[in-house]
Amino acid sequence: MDITYVSPSGSNLAGDSSSMPASASASPTRPVRVIPLKHPTIPASSSLSSSSHVNLVLSRWATKLRLMTCVEWIELFLPCCRWIRTYRWREYFQVDLMAGITVGVMLVPQGMSYAKLAGLQPIYGLYSGFVPIFVYAVFGSSRQLAVGPVALVSLLVSNVLSSITDSSSELYTELAILLAFMVGILECIMGLLRLGWLIRFISHSVISGFTTASAIVIGLSQAKYFLGYSIARSSKIIPLIESVIAGIDKFSWPPFVMGSVMLTILLVMKHLGKSRKYLRFLRAAGPLTAVVLGTVFVKIFHPSSISLVGDIPEGLPKFSLPKAFSYALSLIPTAFLITGVAILESVGIAKALAAKNGYELDSNQELFGLGVANVLGSFFSAYPTTGSFSRSAVNHESGAKSGISGIVTGIIITCTLLFLTPLFKDIPQCVLAAIVISAVIGLVDYDEAIFLWRVDKRDFLLWTITFTTTLFLGIEIGVLVGVGASLAFVIHESANPHIAVLGRLPGTTVYRNVKQYPEAYTYNGIVIVRIDAPIYFANISYIKDRLREYEADVDRSTKRGPEVERIYFVILEMAPVTCIDSSAIQALKDLHHEYKLRGIRIAISNPNPEVLLTLSKSDVVELIGKEWYFVRVHDAVQVCLQHVQQLKEGSRTPPQRGENLSNTDLEAGNGNPLLPEDTDSQLEPLLSRKS
Repeated sequence: MDITYVSPSGSNLAGDSSSMPASASASPTRPVRVIPLKHPTIPASSSLSSSSHVNLVLSRWATKLRLMTCVEWIELFLPCCRWIRTYRWREYFQVDLMAGITVGVMLVPQGMSYAKLAGLQPIYGLYSGFVPIFVYAVFGSSRQLAVGPVALVSLLVSNVLSSITDSSSELYTELAILLAFMVGILECIMGLLRLGWLIRFISHSVISGFTTASAIVIGLSQAKYFLGYSIARSSKIIPLIESVIAGIDKFSWPPFVMGSVMLTILLVMKHLGKSRKYLRFLRAAGPLTAVVLGTVFVKIFHPSSISLVGDIPEGLPKFSLPKAFSYALSLIPTAFLITGVAILESVGIAKALAAKNGYELDSNQELFGLGVANVLGSFFSAYPTTGSFSRSAVNHESGAKSGISGIVTGIIITCTLLFLTPLFKDIPQCVLAAIVISAVIGLVDYDEAIFLWRVDKRDFLLWTITFTTTLFLGIEIGVLVGVGASLAFVIHESANPHIAVLGRLPGTTVYRNVKQYPEAYTYNGIVIVRIDAPIYFANISYIKDRLREYEADVDRSTKRGPEVERIYFVILEMAPVTCIDSSAIQALKDLHHEYKLRGIRIAISNPNPEVLLTLSKSDVVELIGKEWYFVRVHDAVQVCLQHVQQLKEGSRTPPQRGENLSNTDLEAGNGNPLLPEDTDSQLEPLLSRKS
């Protein structure tokens, strides 16, 4: 339904009555066609409104739950069912089997070395790769993430627990197991409360910079197996390089040659597997081939200068509940830090792998799966575990398609603990290092840095900050700085939203950004502003400052309509505004009062229902006036043009014969009508057709 504005009196429309001359009311005006805006009905009680909103949300959840099928319920609690239903056994099982074996072979020496890094006996590294792997395969949502002990978490465990007790004491081991239980509880709570959305604040450039720097650090940490001598354990590149240089006199050729040859074989097989479809199996067979060749070489030649994995203790862990709960309070900060690392490292790499393999990842289910793995793992003597960058990369590069690879890895660890230790003790460490390096090479995402430099310098800066701090200040600092910088960028964008001055595209009733469309024209006495963000306490001051700038900065080169010397109307296009808070409401009231004193009227266009309801509850609708809320910008412009013309006529002698201007003339800024006299007055006024 259409309504018309004839507006015979302007005394109540542009400031107070003193700003509107008496002669203006005598000016005849043409009816303006305007679509009415539907105002919401305000409930009698705000508590009733809140209660009804809660009931609406609950009813939606209840409806969603009622509509869920039996299969969907099973998949909700057991995410593994999602890939089991679509699993192609003939196509996937072979690569999953090889990937699981490869990661299992890697995990044996890595788990032992990471346990030593954490200050624990080597056997606890294998325990941490036993139960958590099986549990995650059932409850986790990633199909390529390799769960188990990792270097960063091991370092955090060592740093904290060594300040409490000696690493050789039984209490030290009990605290490490308790820490796994606490981390698991935190991750489960975050998953159940659906706090996985926190990952959204970590931009892709942060994750890319973090993984690239971490890959370089991981690669350098494996250099000791190539060089034949120990180097410092650090997550910073400077100490690693200094340690490599300091021990160069201990350099050994045999492990360097073997490691280099194996790395070359791995890279060639990976390249052939990627570039030629009929050789795709080489990509998955590469790591296993390197292990077999290295083991055979050691069995035949028995080189003394090449370090081997060595003996691995036998036996499965026994069920026991975590102890030493009296120390739980002092471990809470570390538990939160390890949980944060798990969110960034595990969920970050899991999302990247999910994107590469073409499936959706549920961050909340991922957190819950990691939490359950840690909780149940702590009952079997595991210390905190999470997703591993290096093993996940190897799992992905080996062609893993599902959680079957994780189950195979768990079976490898089980068999190793029971009776397969002789099979793995002769694996050269330099071969495993070559597997890790070949895997993390793919995580060095320099192409992303080049892309960001071309496309978005701000994201490139974010990538550089995260990469540099992670590389030189350590993984912990890199995580904090990267996330902090990402949040700072988000806050800056939110506090300084994009605001555009709109103009009318010639020949249409469409209004667009005048900077994007230079041909768009504006009208004298009217400023049309679009706010492209929610309005709240952090950005309202910026918005008010910009509005004052637009009021003062009047570009007359592209203006049309009656010639007036100042601004009488400010039209706010609020379609992009999703919400408005109490601080913004108060600022809007102050702005209205400030404008009223200067004879300026605010008009609001196309607010969404939620914003309009908030304005109604806060009496802003009544303060501005319901007649100044419009469905379209063009409706607001038509009405404002009528009143600008009245204001102009009131400032000079009464109009002479033939000086009454139609809306078409007002918009064109001419004194003589250019359209035929029989033009339908109800048609949308467009630009005059010039001869």
